[in-house]
Amino acid sequence: MTVSLFPATAPVPEPAPGPVRVLIVDDQQLVRGGFRMLLDSQPDLEVVAESGDGADAVRAVERLRQAGSGPDVVLMDVRMPVLDGIAATRQILDRHGTDVRIVVLTTFDLDEYALDALRAGASGFLLKDALPEELLAAVRTVHRGDAVIAPSTTRRLIGHFVLEPAAGPAEDSAAPRPHAAAIATLTAREHEVFLLMARGLSNGEIMGELFLSEATVKTHVSHVLAKLGVRDRVQAVVLAYESGLMD
Repeated sequence: MTVSLFPATAPVPEPAPGPVRVLIVDDQQLVRGGFRMLLDSQPDLEVVAESGDGADAVRAVERLRQAGSGPDVVLMDVRMPVLDGIAATRQILDRHGTDVRIVVLTTFDLDEYALDALRAGASGFLLKDALPEELLAAVRTVHRGDAVIAPSTTRRLIGHFVLEPAAGPAEDSAAPRPHAAAIATLTAREHEVFLLMARGLSNGEIMGELFLSEATVKTHVSHVLAKLGVRDRVQAVVLAYESGLMD
């Protein structure tokens, strides 16, 4: 599996000095143990706690932050008892915003609510069978304020949950599409950049496609994120599909 790492474009706080503090949330102890062993083997990463369900994860984040010990990044399973990963993601980010970054871990075909977790504000998701170096890169990437996403998973999840028509009466073609007002604020060039972002192109690829400099692309992407009111490129991709632009 190839993980696409998107460069940050919106201003984000400088990471605090010291290792990245990670909370592992999974209802399987062996999975938590494996992740802990991998993360703690890195000098710049530190597992500060583990949780076996979403409710305990919400409490753990509160407790750790009150103690001044993070976490900076949460690795969040989706299907868990007591409180699932989607609800936990929403609660944590509602309370702490961008101070905590969340990566959803999914088994893909089974975790059909991963897209909802992205809508809740997660910074991305990975398959649980990702290579060790991909998991490590994901933690470092989201800590910098960037987004991480598995392209193959993105295509299938978004295709399943956004592109497939819902059961029920046919949608009124004259009805306004979601997010139309925000999208209408984009300039012609920003709209071009937005569509390329939605296709998963990196800044470098957008540079080649539109014959622009890196600084210009970064400026356009930053403006797109701000005007659409999204926190990162993952949320922009979801918004593009929800709005029907990628039909």
